[in-house]
Order: sequence, then C-alpha cells, then structure tokens
Amino acid sequence: MIDTHAHLDAFGERVPEVLDRACAAGVTRVIAVGSGLDSCRATLALAERNEGVFCALGIHPHQAGAEDAGGLAKLGQLLRHERAVAVGETGLDYFRELAPVSAQRALFEAHLSLACELSLPVVIHSRAAARDTASALARFQGTVILHCFSDQELLPVALERGYYLSFAGNVTYPRAHDLRAAAALVPAERLLVETDSPYLPPPPGRGRQNEPAFVVHVLRALASLRRQSPDELAARIDANAASAFGLP
Repeated sequence: MIDTHAHLDAFGERVPEVLDRACAAGVTRVIAVGSGLDSCRATLALAERNEGVFCALGIHPHQAGAEDAGGLAKLGQLLRHERAVAVGETGLDYFRELAPVSAQRALFEAHLSLACELSLPVVIHSRAAARDTASALARFQGTVILHCFSDQELLPVALERGYYLSFAGNVTYPRAHDLRAAAALVPAERLLVETDSPYLPPPPGRGRQNEPAFVVHVLRALASLRRQSPDELAARIDANAASAFGLP
C-alpha cells in the first residue's frame, strides 16, 4: 500500500514512529512532499534514511510571493536526486490567495518547465483556479497528478486528458457527496490515494493529526464506493503509483 502525498517533514522527530505505524498498517511506501527549499532538503534527508520514502519537491503556490520563489535553480538541483520522483506540489490557489496571482502563475509555469527539462511528473495543487490550471497544463505533455482532488470543474478536463486523480481523507467526510461522485467516475488506472498528512484526517482519525497509516481508511471508503475489495483496489493503486511516479 502507498500514500502518494504526505508532508512527512511536518512530523519532525516523530517521523520514525509515524513510519512504523504506517508499516504496521500495511503502508510500505510514501511519497513525501517538500514545500519550499528548506522543506525539500529535509524531505530528501528523510528519503535517504528510509527505504520506502520517495520525494515530490516544489515551492507551494502559497509561497509564490516569498524568497523561495526565486530559487528554481536550487530546486532543480534537488530534483536531480535519485529519490526525487516528481515536481510539486505546484499550481494555483485563488481560494486563500496568500500570494499574488501573477506570482503564482509565473511560479507554476517555471515548475512545468522544470518538469519538462527533467522528464518528471507534476503534482498539482488547484483550488478555486480550475480554468487557469487547465490552461497552463494544456501545454504540458508530461504526467499530471491532481493531488487531493476536490475541484469539480477540473473533472471533465482531467478525464479527457488522462490525468491521475488522487483522493484524500476529505472524500470520506459526510457532506462530500460531489467528491465521492467524482471518485466513482475516475477510471481504475488513473486513481490514486493519499493522506495529505498531517492535514485532512479521515474517520476514525478526526480530531487527531493525520498520518500515512490512515490512508487505509481512504482506500476502504473508495473500495466501498466503487464496489471493489480493498485488496484489489490497493493492488491497482500501487500499480498506478508505480507508473505515475516511475517507482521501482
């Protein structure tokens, strides 16, 4: 079983126990996400110390107005590490708009160029920005993973273009009817699961900090929704992740 999106560096000194609990739950691989240069360096260090950890490295759209946004050359160097398997998360966030829209767009384009240069997939964060996200990605010919998918407006584009859609704990929430309807439409070969930990804990972890072990609850919810056995869906998602991220 794999968690395709977790901010492991957020756990600090507790990473070993978090990974032990994940392994006990059957989660043997994690795509750890670096957001910002310091976070990317810390995430790479975690991957070097833990066999089942791989990295997606990027500068989050919330950071587009910060100093790190000028560090794309340094990010490119980090992405050449053998444990780096994707660029991101990158994209656009007009919901919170913690950085100017123009800066977000420029940073997004720079990440896409870097992914082309390095032949790496991109992990996309898109919130209240479906039209501009789709427009920017129309020119990108590589693999696209829509992380923590929740933007219904992006669904037709994602299905038409063959993007991977990754679902997190929020797909299990009682009011997430539209999100579950979207998850039911995704072709089996384009489905991924994640925790986005330490955020968005699914039941029974509500009120607690999310962690990779809880991805099994997301998997079970999707398996029930899609009328599959959890084991069957876990095998399918592991194969999808291996293809999307080029995992061994």
